[in-house]
Amino acid sequence: MENTYERYSRQMLFQPIGESGQKKLSEQKVLVIGVGALGTVLSNHLVRAGVGMVRIVDRDYVEQSNLQRQMLFDEEDVAKHLPKAIAAKEKLKRINSDVEVDAIVCDASIENIDALMDGVDLVLDGTDNFKTRFLLNDACFKKGIPFAYGGAVSARGMSALFIPGETPCLRCFIDHGETQGQTCDTIGVISPVVDIVASYQVVEAMKYLVGDKKALRNTLRTFDLWGNHQYDMKMTKAKEGCPTCQKKEYPALHASGDHITTLCGRETVQIQREHKIDLNDWSERLKRVAEVKKTPFLLRVQLTEGEKFVLFPDGRVLIQGTEDIARAKSLYSKYIGD
Repeated sequence: MENTYERYSRQMLFQPIGESGQKKLSEQKVLVIGVGALGTVLSNHLVRAGVGMVRIVDRDYVEQSNLQRQMLFDEEDVAKHLPKAIAAKEKLKRINSDVEVDAIVCDASIENIDALMDGVDLVLDGTDNFKTRFLLNDACFKKGIPFAYGGAVSARGMSALFIPGETPCLRCFIDHGETQGQTCDTIGVISPVVDIVASYQVVEAMKYLVGDKKALRNTLRTFDLWGNHQYDMKMTKAKEGCPTCQKKEYPALHASGDHITTLCGRETVQIQREHKIDLNDWSERLKRVAEVKKTPFLLRVQLTEGEKFVLFPDGRVLIQGTEDIARAKSLYSKYIGD
C-alpha cells in the first residue's frame, strides 16, 4: 500500500477519486483498439493512472511519420520495424510494471472482436477509421460494455462516452455516409488535437470506472483548435430507428461492405468498395501526398511506402506490391479511409 500511495498520491488527493477510487481503478480491465496517435496517449494515461489491465491491439508497424504525434514511439522503434502494440507495451511496462499490459498484433474484425473484448469493463477507440469504430460501437452495445469514442484529424476533434442502456450510440450522431475520405495521411493532423481528444476520452473513462457517473459529461463534444470553436451535443435522445441501440440489429457485426481478395501470383490485394469512385475527385485528394497518374479508365497512385494503388470507377482498388491483407487494409485506411 505504501508504494501504491507514493505512486498515486496526487491522484488519490483528488477527492472524486481518493483511495477507494484508486482501488476501483486497479480492479478494472480496459481495451484500447488502435495504438497510433490516439491509442498511445490513451494507454499512457491509463497505465500511469493504475488501471489494472490494459489490453492494446494494433495491426501496424512503427514508421517515421508516426513520431510527430504517437507519443510512445521513438526512432529506435522505427529502425527495428517493431509492431506498434509491442513497442507500446515495452514503453508502458517501463512506466508502470504493476499494470498488466496485454499486447495483441492483429486487425480488429468481426471474427475476433468478441475475443478481444472478453472480460473487459470498457473499450476505448484509438482507431483511425469509421469502419472499425462502427464495429466497436455495435459490439459494445450488443455486449453492454461502454465505448469511449474519439476522433482527430486536421485541427478537429470529437469525443463521447457511449453507455449501452443509458445513452444513444455512435450511429445516432454520425451517419456512415458522412465519414468518407478525410484521414490524417491526406489532410494532416497536429499533435495537440490528438492529446486533447484522448485526454477527454480517458477522463470520461475514469469517471465511469471509479463509479462517479453523475460527473459524466453526457455530450458528443466537437472542437476545432485552430479555428477556436467548440460545440457540445447533448446525448439525450437516440435516433429513431437506429439499427444498433434501438433495433438491436448491430449491422457492423454482419459480413458486408468492402470485399477483400488476394490476387494470386500478382502480389496484389483487391478491395471492392461498396461505393463508386470519382477519379477526378480522388486525383485531387491524393496528388498532395503521392504521385498520381489519371487516365479515363483508372487512377494510378505511387505511395511513398513503395506500394501502388490502382483505383477504378466501379469501386475497385488494387493495392500492388503486397499480398499481406493487413498491410493492404492499413494503406487503404490511411489514404482512402472508409
